[in-house]
Amino acid sequence: MKKKCRIILALVVSALMILLAGCGSETGDGRTRITYAIWDKNQQPAMEEIARRFEETHPGIAVDVQLIPWNQYWTKLEASAMSDTMPDVFWMHSQSFLRYASNGMLLDLTDLEGFDTSAYPEDLVQFYTYEGKRYAIPKDFDTIGLWYNKRLFDEKGIPYPDETWDWQKLVTVAQQLTDPARGIYGFLAPLDQQSFYYDLVYQNGGEILNADKTACGYRDPITQEAIQFAVDMSQKYHVSPTIQQFADMSREQYFQSGKAAMAFFGSWMLGDFSKNEYVAQNCDVAMLPKGKRRATIYGGLGNAVSAKTKHKEAALAFAAFLASREANEIQADMNACIPAYRGTEQGWIDANRNFNVKIYPEALDYAVIFPNSETREKWMLTETDVLKKAWAGDVSVEDACQTLADKIDAMLAKEQKEQEERK
Repeated sequence: MKKKCRIILALVVSALMILLAGCGSETGDGRTRITYAIWDKNQQPAMEEIARRFEETHPGIAVDVQLIPWNQYWTKLEASAMSDTMPDVFWMHSQSFLRYASNGMLLDLTDLEGFDTSAYPEDLVQFYTYEGKRYAIPKDFDTIGLWYNKRLFDEKGIPYPDETWDWQKLVTVAQQLTDPARGIYGFLAPLDQQSFYYDLVYQNGGEILNADKTACGYRDPITQEAIQFAVDMSQKYHVSPTIQQFADMSREQYFQSGKAAMAFFGSWMLGDFSKNEYVAQNCDVAMLPKGKRRATIYGGLGNAVSAKTKHKEAALAFAAFLASREANEIQADMNACIPAYRGTEQGWIDANRNFNVKIYPEALDYAVIFPNSETREKWMLTETDVLKKAWAGDVSVEDACQTLADKIDAMLAKEQKEQEERK
């Protein structure tokens, strides 16, 4: 009987600890403890410094920064949402935002004191807005650049990429740098939305979704032309590994081992590239080549507050600090990311002087916000499932895009109907 009681007591204590870890508690010194969940260990030191600075001016509040790896983050967040034990404040990704916002899981931050929306890119503010209310504060942003191997360029006596480059120049130089005998490819063209073919679609004047999110752009010949150019890199020009080869060796591995001369990579890769000895010594980054226009996809994380937080006042105070110029400058100075607050990116640029990283924040001038809708997670998976057949050469780009258009438009129609039913 005593053993049974001890087991029950242990289970109760364990459950209580989980609850407190998820939604905040009172500390032994009388302070209110709130939790701040993140997924990137490279940014953890900066987030902890932000928490420390906040605590200096809010001595009655303690912030517990909780690192949950990406491959566990969303599973745990969803489970905690179901049990009303979500972290008090947490990182929100654009891919999941609308699902959480539409289900009442996020606290309305529209009237948050100190949240100056004019200090952030307008598209990013709107990205975290749902039915006219703001449910997350832009934390950072990312754009895409053209990374290139200076050693391989120098061996061929080819000038480095610059702002004059267009698609034709990219193909011409990629062909010059491709060396089958050495296993070196001139360019890497994987099946990747944000870091490759979405950029091409918008550079060509096409679109992934229309403005009111009622239809996708895959029926448009302009969009199909951009997808065809992406596929041609491996199927026609033979300057890129095939989709089958990418299954054995990732784009990052090709580039970091010196087996590729050029590739598109997002600004979030700076941490890994800076630590990679080969890339640090031999590579740099330039703005993307232009198509019919200059464009890059951009997005960014948001800081959200749980709608069920048991420490609303403390959580809102911390959220307000996260929205401040000071918090954003900490992110930049500690090389965590490009902060979303306008004019605070210089510290991040200075921390990465070995690369031409200023092209990333400068790209905001021509950046296109990542296409988004409530069913985004589903139609992005569908994109990959359908387009991989075109990348493999099993179906034509036109046929793949028509199939994709039928599937995505059906999802969007259902999404629109559900939205109308909620009103």
